[in-house]
Amino acid sequence: MSSAPHIEEQLVQFIQEYQEINGTHIEVYENPPTSVEFLRNCVHPNRPAVIKNAFSHWPAYNLWTNEYLREKMGDSIVTVATTPNGYADAVTYDSVTDQEYFALPHEKKMTLDRFLGIMEGNIATPHAHYISLQNDSLHTEYAILKDDIEEEIDWCSEALGKKPDAVNFWMGNDKSITSLHKDPYENCYAVLRGKKTFVLLPPSEYYCLHEQLYPSAIYTPTTTSDDDVHASYKLTPLDPPMKTPWIPVDPLHPDLERYPRFQYAKPIVVTIEKGEMLYLPALWFHQVLQYGDEGVIAINAWYDMDYRNMLYPSFGLFRNLLLTGGDDSDDEDEE
Repeated sequence: MSSAPHIEEQLVQFIQEYQEINGTHIEVYENPPTSVEFLRNCVHPNRPAVIKNAFSHWPAYNLWTNEYLREKMGDSIVTVATTPNGYADAVTYDSVTDQEYFALPHEKKMTLDRFLGIMEGNIATPHAHYISLQNDSLHTEYAILKDDIEEEIDWCSEALGKKPDAVNFWMGNDKSITSLHKDPYENCYAVLRGKKTFVLLPPSEYYCLHEQLYPSAIYTPTTTSDDDVHASYKLTPLDPPMKTPWIPVDPLHPDLERYPRFQYAKPIVVTIEKGEMLYLPALWFHQVLQYGDEGVIAINAWYDMDYRNMLYPSFGLFRNLLLTGGDDSDDEDEE
């Protein structure tokens, strides 16, 4: 993008005008909204909301203890994202090559019982382990649990005029932190155990985030042992090489000397407790942290965004103007 001061001045003015109009307000509903309320107050203006008392009637709300999960599927093999530092799908510096990569996690197969042992602290490991398999994981690896929730969020489905594209099961602890990213989905995110803190930024603040193209690499074990407790990992560049657009800024601890445009951002921080649901609009940037004993559990429903909306091509315009380094990218989906 041209560094012409006039263009940068106009982008900052655009960001600040949106901030002045909307502030950092998040709609909070004590009970689920009607579909009309949800459409008018949240979907159309593309603004997040917290919905309380939305799913306390789900059997999972009380059933999903570790004992219950072991009884239902303790011997089942599940996919666990494993990293040495807790950052999967994140920009990571590799001291071996003196280079930054978009780092993918090692996907390890283990029994759910073993994973729960790690969450409980009964199996010691220096690594971070996170159940974060996407693309409708509730209907694949966790299908035995699907009757414990209501997959159809009626007020959301009615407002959007569609059913969820995917429903996903998430479980992890405070070792795992999701880096700042966005998804092309309307996201209804329900916390069933523990709590999750979301750091949110609207699509209008894309200019602040210094997104760049990074070579992609994946964490791979340096030994052939299946013992993840003592294994070490290295970053291995993908073959064939691939570049991925990603955001390097940590919104809670930004390096303003390296990423000066973040000074114009106004992150919104919201904590979602057990029994609460976050509506996260399409293309909103978010970082996710989690806290809770013996594993934090969440379910989210992804509804495909309406690509007819001007938001999608407008965001594409911003990205094309600002992103440099080529176009051989892979756009990842995350939490």
